[in-house]
Amino acid sequence: MFRNYLLISKRLIRSLWAGVIATALLGLVLAFIPAAEGADVAPRPVTPRGELAADEKATIELFEKSRDSVVFITTSSEVQDFWSRNTFSVPRGSGSGFFWDESGHVVTNYHVIQNASEATIRLANGKDYKATLIGTSPMHDIAVLKIKITQKNSSPLPIGTSRDLKVGQKVFAIGNPFGLDWTLTNGIVSALNRSLTEENGATVEHLIQTNAAINPGNSGGPLLDSSGRLIGINTAIYSPSGANAGIGFAVPVDTVNRVVPQLIRNGKYTRPTLGIEIDESLNERLTELLEIKGVVILRVPSGTSASAAGLKGIVQTRKGEIIPGDIITAIEGKPVDSVGKLVALLDDYKVGDKIRLEVLRQGKAREVQVVLQSGD
Repeated sequence: MFRNYLLISKRLIRSLWAGVIATALLGLVLAFIPAAEGADVAPRPVTPRGELAADEKATIELFEKSRDSVVFITTSSEVQDFWSRNTFSVPRGSGSGFFWDESGHVVTNYHVIQNASEATIRLANGKDYKATLIGTSPMHDIAVLKIKITQKNSSPLPIGTSRDLKVGQKVFAIGNPFGLDWTLTNGIVSALNRSLTEENGATVEHLIQTNAAINPGNSGGPLLDSSGRLIGINTAIYSPSGANAGIGFAVPVDTVNRVVPQLIRNGKYTRPTLGIEIDESLNERLTELLEIKGVVILRVPSGTSASAAGLKGIVQTRKGEIIPGDIITAIEGKPVDSVGKLVALLDDYKVGDKIRLEVLRQGKAREVQVVLQSGD
């Protein structure tokens, strides 16, 4: 019994000491907490910013002058319910664009409006307009839309040139990445004359490479130089994730300025051609078999520019043997190694231009002058 009494006493003493220690610690904590009542707490004084740097002022001015020229494009597609046969309009995607002239023509990427049944254009003032499709050029990834708008609300961007761009030059991109409208990013020209091969095999030449942040939704927006002039259309990014990775591409304004007027005038782009029959898949097999690089002319229809210039296609003998005709290896000194490359290089010229071809005929190199004719 006495032993039980001692155990109870020890436990009681320990509990009392624990209470004393806890009370002391709580007192110390409360001593360091400032009293809320009566405390004189005020906002900190603001430090004056001072003058903006000259390059900051220039960037702000560029954006404010260019903003009203850039538009936000949303597209939708019509789908039909299988059971009810009712037709619904569902959102498809979004992109950017810019005013080309004061008549309400808007330039964007072809892939922004591809397979869409309708497009809506939102201006910087928040107003929405239904757009009409005027023309497209898939090989250049360019499309022209039009909205009914007054002249005062249509502010076209000044046009620059891309042939005299230099690597290291400052560039600015305005667009609507991820639907975040009228976003400005900047960077430099990282490289020039890049080529991209599209899914349909077409090659887009002379692309401007930039590290200005370009993300989904920027497509179709303008790429500007430090003077606020249009130098390209933001068209693609190179990224494993689909987000900006510091490598973006823009269609050069020299190409845009050649293609857009035709789209507005004719609704389509008429490309210059040689008047020959060629095929990418057959060309790959034939050049591999012949162990050469170039474009094999399959056939030269009569009455074409190629026929007038004396170009020759493949000949099949009575025994069924195939004898290669002319193989185009260069245009004006620029090497040609595929059908896509040939078409892209021809696009640097216009119908009626005379160009110099380098061809192989029966293993011998020769030059042929050809006047370009209108294509499809």
